Amino acid sequence: MAVIIDTAKDRAAQRHPEKRNRPETPLQRKPDWIRVKAPVSRGYAETKQIVREHALVTVCEEAGCPNIGECWEKKHATFMIMGEVCTRACAFCNVATGLPNALDAAEPENVALATAKMGLEHVVVTSVDRDDLIDGGAEHFAQTIRAIRTHAPSTTIEILTPDFLRKDARWIDAVIDAKPDVFNHNLETVPRLYLSIRPGARYYHSLRLLERVKERDPSQFTKSGLMVGLGETKEELMQVMDDMRSAGVDFLTIGQYLQPTRRHAGVERFVAPGEFKAYETIARAKGFLMVSASPLTRSSYHAGDDFKRLRAARDAQLAQQGG
Repeated sequence: MAVIIDTAKDRAAQRHPEKRNRPETPLQRKPDWIRVKAPVSRGYAETKQIVREHALVTVCEEAGCPNIGECWEKKHATFMIMGEVCTRACAFCNVATGLPNALDAAEPENVALATAKMGLEHVVVTSVDRDDLIDGGAEHFAQTIRAIRTHAPSTTIEILTPDFLRKDARWIDAVIDAKPDVFNHNLETVPRLYLSIRPGARYYHSLRLLERVKERDPSQFTKSGLMVGLGETKEELMQVMDDMRSAGVDFLTIGQYLQPTRRHAGVERFVAPGEFKAYETIARAKGFLMVSASPLTRSSYHAGDDFKRLRAARDAQLAQQGG
């Protein structure tokens, strides 16, 4: 008798033990506009080798990003610090959930050395949530920013942070005061869906975090992202845009939610490219300096090129105000 073992289900159970009892949701066939090529290029292999040499973790791999082939071919990688295990269990995320290991004291230096070796003009650093740490990992973020400034002083730095929920505000200030060029924190979805999609977070706390960055350092660019296809309405998205603008957010990204496994939240619908273009038009009319909206848009997708456009947009705005 042959026994068939579903290894995909087994891997999912190991990475997401908290989702073991969730009902399965069928994986829908992706439309043609979401298809991407398998990563096989020489540039991809070289980027992978550098990541391995410095014992680094990337969100590109851990979250199963569909753009990994394109980005790594161009030697663009988003470093994920503080380990590969998250203390949260968001219904959309493919990063493993559990009890993380202790922080690697050498990691900030290793990220900085890899940044310099890859010759990055713009680097993105993100992390898992670390609710187990007294500061939520804020000081580790600050150390990483400072290390990159030392080893790659010409590189611009973008951080994508957790929400630091229930952490003392002084720790958040420590990250702001390290002066990244872009402070990104994703709201992810509309308030109505938080309980089912992002249960460990609080919408207004995340919004307040972005507002705090602008209050403490108006020169820093702030950025936030949304997923669509989870059951949100157009009106709800427009309200979130208004909330972001009230908090001073400069840059908005909007991308299609893609279901990692059958145990994750299901895709309610695949949003057509034309709708993304409409959302971009609406967002720009609301005053965002920069908007990136497409089915494959992710927080760090084309981040370097977008940062140049973002800075140019601010310079143009300031020149107009001065004139």
